[in-house]
Amino acid sequence: MGATGSKLEKALGDQFPEGERYFGLENFGNTCYCNSVLQALYFCVPFREQLLEYYANNKSPPEAEENLLTCLAELFSQISSQKKKTGVIAPRRFVQRVRKQNELFRGYMHQDAHEFLNFLLNELVDILEKESHAAKSLAASSPEKVSNGTCNGHVNGVKKEPLVTWVHKNFQGILTNETRCLRCETVTARDETFFDLSLDIEQNSSITSCLKNFSSTETLNAEDKFFCDKCCSLQEAQKRMKIKKPPHILVIHLKRFKYMEQLGRYKKLSYRVVFPLELKLSNTTENTDSEYSLFAVVVHVGSGPNHGHYVSLVKSHNHWLFFDDENAEIIDESAVQTFFGSAQEYSSNTDHGYILFYESLAASKS
Repeated sequence: MGATGSKLEKALGDQFPEGERYFGLENFGNTCYCNSVLQALYFCVPFREQLLEYYANNKSPPEAEENLLTCLAELFSQISSQKKKTGVIAPRRFVQRVRKQNELFRGYMHQDAHEFLNFLLNELVDILEKESHAAKSLAASSPEKVSNGTCNGHVNGVKKEPLVTWVHKNFQGILTNETRCLRCETVTARDETFFDLSLDIEQNSSITSCLKNFSSTETLNAEDKFFCDKCCSLQEAQKRMKIKKPPHILVIHLKRFKYMEQLGRYKKLSYRVVFPLELKLSNTTENTDSEYSLFAVVVHVGSGPNHGHYVSLVKSHNHWLFFDDENAEIIDESAVQTFFGSAQEYSSNTDHGYILFYESLAASKS
């Protein structure tokens, strides 16, 4: 690997970003799904910075129990503090922890990178919430704070005020589900949070058209009628999903694996879906465009859902890099479009964008 590392250094020459590290990750049999997601998260700079800050403030004593958060923080710290600029790191402890925590990732079967990303972010949130509650309980039990502690505990109970962790601040957005009764015109809105948007895809489409479909109006009639509280009965209604609060980091999952009834199994959709380097998000409730810039893509390589390989493309200091487990190389920005998908059903190109990571331009400027 020394060769590819030095090749990358040579390619960047004096343009090698100061303080940056480009390290491939060793594959433990089938862990490309994990490696590709880790690279995307490492080059999500706000997330990386907050994780390293967490690590610096929470250096646990040797006997402290490790968890997924401490293992991830340790891995990112290990990469960022390497003396060499490029090389390979074995994320052994992190992978062992993942397998210990979730039996889904224990075997040597092909795993889904999107499922892994979901599991990881939710697990990190759980750990941060538990730590925060433990700290609050400790503060509330100290003598001088008992009266305040109990009062606050009652007013700001966990159920009323969910904790907003730095994972939420980076990835969480809010969707609003609007349902309009077609008889009395009353609109019922229900909010829900999300860490990523899973979009249905069509052949020769774009992220913008997929997002439009995601927010398109659907009529609820026949067996799907809506119970309107005002009319006190089932009524025909129109329903649509809009983005109420766009996240700082917008993660888009393209639903490339579809269950085919007639085949009785999942099939990979190799459809060509154009994802732009700069994205305007227009299906928001404020009707103001939120602008985003693409910084990472997790790519699924292979013709079917149960086998294949994952690689990632990341943007770092205006350079695009291609990570394939241990290997890292610089690629031209124009190469990103070769991962849109195939315009024909049967194509020799099986490298397709699967998870897209966009950063809000407003967030990166502030």
